[in-house]
Amino acid sequence: MARLETLPTDSVLVGDCIALMRQMPPASVDLVFADPPYNLQLNADLRRPNNSVVDGVDDEWDKFADFATYDRFTSDWLSAARRVLKPDGSLWVIGSYHNIFRVGAILQDLGFWILNDVVWRKTNPMPNFRGRRFTNAHETLIWCSQSSEARYTFNYDTMKALNEDLQMRSDWLIPLCSGPERLKQDGKKAHPTQKPEALLHRVLMASSRPGDTVLDPFFGTGTTGAVAKRLGRRFIGLEREASYAAIARARIAEIEPLESGDMLSIVSKRTEPRVPFGSLVERGLVRPGEVMFDQSRRWSAKVRPDGTVISADAKGSIHQVAAAVQGAPSCNGWSFWCVERNGQPIAIDLLRQQIRAELAV
Repeated sequence: MARLETLPTDSVLVGDCIALMRQMPPASVDLVFADPPYNLQLNADLRRPNNSVVDGVDDEWDKFADFATYDRFTSDWLSAARRVLKPDGSLWVIGSYHNIFRVGAILQDLGFWILNDVVWRKTNPMPNFRGRRFTNAHETLIWCSQSSEARYTFNYDTMKALNEDLQMRSDWLIPLCSGPERLKQDGKKAHPTQKPEALLHRVLMASSRPGDTVLDPFFGTGTTGAVAKRLGRRFIGLEREASYAAIARARIAEIEPLESGDMLSIVSKRTEPRVPFGSLVERGLVRPGEVMFDQSRRWSAKVRPDGTVISADAKGSIHQVAAAVQGAPSCNGWSFWCVERNGQPIAIDLLRQQIRAELAV
C-alpha cells in the first residue's frame, strides 16, 4: 500500500476511509470528526399516515450484514483514526440510538478516553409517523481524547462566550439542516444525513485552533470542510462516493474564509499573563489606603502597601478577604472588588486588563 509522504490538507480524497487513513502519516491530524453509517437496519419503506414514503436513509453504505460486521467496521476505522491522530488531538463521533452505544464501547476498548457525551437536541425533528414510539428528537456526540492522561484542546472561554457568558452545557439545541443550507440535486436532498453547519461550528470552535488540521473520514457533502475553511482550519475529507465528493468540492470552493487574524484568534484567560494585585498597587492604579467595595457596597476593605487588603474582620489577599466577608469558602476577588473613579465604581479586573494590554504590546 502506497504511503502518502505529505498530508493532503484542504482536499477531498475518494476511496475507502480505512485504507486512505492507513496511507497517511501517523500522528498528523489535530482533530477527527466522524459521522459514520448509523446501521439503521431498515427492512421496509417508512410511510406517513397518508401512505406516502418518507425520504429516509436506505443507501447501500448504511447496510451491514449483522452487528458483528458493523462492529468490525467500527473498530477498523477507529483504529485507523487513532493512528493518524496526534497525542494531544481529540476525536468526535456522532450517532443515533442504533449505533452510538456500540461505538462508545469500542472507543473504550481501543483506549480512547471519553470526555463528554453531548446531546444534539433537534428543534425540528422528524415525527414518529406510526405513533408507536417517542419522537426521536436527538442524536449523541461522543468527544474523547487519546487517553486519560492526554492533553487536548478545549476552548472553554470561547464556548462560554458563544453561550452569552454562561458555561456551555452538554445539551445543544440546534435545528436540523434545512432551507437554503440543505443541498439538493434534481429537487431531492443531495445527502440524506447532511449535518447543520451550526453543529460543526460549535465542535471546531470548542476543540481546535486556527491552522489545525481536521480529518473527516465520512465526508459526505463536506459540511466539516466548509466550516473548517471558514474558520481558518485545514481539512481532509475522505469519501467513498465520488458523487458526494464532487458536491463537497463545489460547495467548499464557494466558501470565503475569515482573513483577519484578529477574527480567528482564540485567547483563553488561562493563557493571559499573570498579574498579581500587588502590581496594581505598585503601578499606582490602586493606592495604598484606598477603600475597595463590592458592587452592592455592602462590604469594604482597605488596600495595604504590600498588596494585601484588610477589612474589619479579615486580612489577606483580595480573594481571601472577599470570601471571608461573605462567609464563603472561596471568591474571585478580581470580579468582587471595585474602586471609585470619577464618581463611578470600576471593577479592579478592568485595571488588571490595562496592565495585560501593555504586556501584550
